[in-house]
Amino acid sequence: MLSSTRLIFIATASALVLSAQTDPPGRAGRVSYLSGAVSFRPGDMDDWVPAQINRPLTTGDHIWTDEGARAELHVGTAALRLNSRSAFEFLNLDDSTVQIRLTEGSLNVRLRSLGEGETFEVDTPNLALSLLRTGVYRIDVNPDTTTTVVTVRGGEGEVTGGNQAFPVRPGEQARVVGTDSPSFDSFGAPAPDEWDDWCVARDRREDQSPSARYVSRDMVGYQDLDATGDWRTVPEYGAVWAPRGMAVGWAPYHYGHWVWVEPWGWTWIDDAPWGFAPFHYGRWVYVGYWAWVPGPVAVRPVYAPALVAWVGGPGFSLSFGAGVAGVAWFPLGPREVYVPAYRASSAYVNRVNVTNTTIVNNINITNINTANVRYVNREVPGAVTAVPQSALASARPVQSAAVAVPVNAMRSAQVISTAPVAPNRQSVLGAAAPAARVAQPPEAVQNRAVVAKLAPPPAPVPFAQRQQALAANPGRPLDSGEVQSLRGNQPAPARPNVRPAQGSFSATGRPQVQTPSATPQTGAGQQRPAQQPRPGEFRPSAPAAQPNRTPPQPRPVPAQQPPPGERRPNVPAAQPPNNPERPAANQPPPRPAPPQSRPVEPQGRPAPRVEERKAPPKKDERKEEHDR
Repeated sequence: MLSSTRLIFIATASALVLSAQTDPPGRAGRVSYLSGAVSFRPGDMDDWVPAQINRPLTTGDHIWTDEGARAELHVGTAALRLNSRSAFEFLNLDDSTVQIRLTEGSLNVRLRSLGEGETFEVDTPNLALSLLRTGVYRIDVNPDTTTTVVTVRGGEGEVTGGNQAFPVRPGEQARVVGTDSPSFDSFGAPAPDEWDDWCVARDRREDQSPSARYVSRDMVGYQDLDATGDWRTVPEYGAVWAPRGMAVGWAPYHYGHWVWVEPWGWTWIDDAPWGFAPFHYGRWVYVGYWAWVPGPVAVRPVYAPALVAWVGGPGFSLSFGAGVAGVAWFPLGPREVYVPAYRASSAYVNRVNVTNTTIVNNINITNINTANVRYVNREVPGAVTAVPQSALASARPVQSAAVAVPVNAMRSAQVISTAPVAPNRQSVLGAAAPAARVAQPPEAVQNRAVVAKLAPPPAPVPFAQRQQALAANPGRPLDSGEVQSLRGNQPAPARPNVRPAQGSFSATGRPQVQTPSATPQTGAGQQRPAQQPRPGEFRPSAPAAQPNRTPPQPRPVPAQQPPPGERRPNVPAAQPPNNPERPAANQPPPRPAPPQSRPVEPQGRPAPRVEERKAPPKKDERKEEHDR
């Protein structure tokens, strides 16, 4: 029986709990791999800076891969990979929607799960692609902006543009040319190229990840734990993960820097290549060594900007010199409550806690007195990190600015819910302005319009417009009401670089045509019989491209007309693994058995010309391999 001091009460201060408040998203994207010159621009800034591993991404953020560069991003179970000279933006990223703006280059998407009511859409200058099933997709936007090529290796997509829509099925490739009156054509998918093979190798690494046995695949960054640490069993906490090769005196949240990311506020970016999952999910505990304790394995965890307790109060002082204010923090331990600095509903606060740590008693309480909580890491030597407030605000490396915190200083310190520091431009960018010019897309590429099926949210309010309000309440992000007030209480204008694909935007982004019945299905390995399409119907064909073939015409789709018997994805939002119980972790877990057939393979070289590809199509349709 656990003692009463170990009971966890999921709570927030009453001033922060608003039942009608719009909660922040429960997930964020992550920059997980960089090669070459890759640049990043926050959605509320005009400046480009070099992209950083572990940078959280959200609505409005931009990525540019320069000549010869590549990047990999993750959102939930989806892996997004960008080839050379690709311009990418998250038009929308929340709990149910991923909407991407791709104005140039090549994007490969490995979609592992698509839950009921979830939407995944990629918008280009002449089409909107809705991803309808789990699978592997490639989208190439040619530099001349008049051609988009969609290849489906596994899964199923729907292309919408020019008030028309048609399906793209496994093993097919669709080409759309033109913007105002686009023409459509379909071919068998060509053989994979070097870009496809690179993406397949990255997928295989995730498929075989031992860490997926201990955490949900919805936990962003789990795959980077495999090569950098070990899973062990601690009787009191179960399966834990411990990093290898840490310096003497290493402690969580000590090697990295802080940035300001709306709508969460102060957000930790760790220096370690594995440093995403253990700093935005779960809890840390010292058991003779620092160990990370993940949350329940069979649920989608809710992202948090940093799972720390901030230290301050009138009795807390540090030796930074006369007139220099400091700020300190330590990692939360298992079963300890995370109280967000941003406004959120009590239901959200429950979710962000119960999905990231084991709960003994789940009791909703307001006005909890954190002074009565005994934090397990508070008095661990080296666990408390302290820096001048200016170092935190300027995104300086914490390890170069930190000072030792005496034990007696912690006895008089209070636990507070946020760092009382107002952000500045450098806080948002995450780094000082570089001396040399940062690679960025040409202005024409940045301003190029795309067509969208789903209406994106308004563009973020510029940081310069929010800075004064943020300074009035240091450390607290603005809530939706305050943001709306800054917009002038007027409806947000439509994004100038997004126009509807069907005359008006869809309310859900779901398919407008009944794609399953458009083409008769045949058995595995059978040739699809040649059939004459009905008047006005478009059927992608299996044979490879015919140079002189007359392009078929897609079926017109009336705007805002829902289909009879709307089709929904058939994969649940969160699937428990084959064995929801974590295995014993004192020994490295066995790797999963290799698949019986090669996983479905993606495609991707920057905007190749379809007519130049002569490879014959594959006759069998490879199925997407589900999570083990």
